[in-house]
Amino acid sequence: MAMSWKLVVYSANAPAIADFWAAALEYDVEDPSPLIEQLLAAGHLTAEAVAEHHGRRIFRGYAAIRHPEDPFDATSGIGQGRRVLFHDVPEAKSSPNRLHIDVHAGPGGLDQLVARLEELGATRVREVDQGPAGHWWVMQDPEGNEFCAA
Repeated sequence: MAMSWKLVVYSANAPAIADFWAAALEYDVEDPSPLIEQLLAAGHLTAEAVAEHHGRRIFRGYAAIRHPEDPFDATSGIGQGRRVLFHDVPEAKSSPNRLHIDVHAGPGGLDQLVARLEELGATRVREVDQGPAGHWWVMQDPEGNEFCAA
């Protein structure tokens, strides 16, 4: 049986970077507001643990995205498949990522993908040329996390 997992990315602004990656990967931003309402009503969560983003309640310092075709828990909004969780930390990013996401071009090709990612707030860092095998771009998301567009 395959193991269940999620990728956790440290961030400075979890809701904003989740919005970027949801748009970049065409994923859904998870909506934990029904769970938050239940936890607040039961007294299991304080108002300080909650923030608002795009008109809905979220857990302060956290945001997650999930693949739109994967199952999710309707009460919590938590994905049960391909999922990325963004978690705010106080430290600033200080070194290259040891793990990164590769975004693969679909119809329209690499140039269209890179242009779309730049419109979302990504930045080109450098082009990697593999000769006859092709090329790809090393890019940064709005918080400076490296990823590749290929």
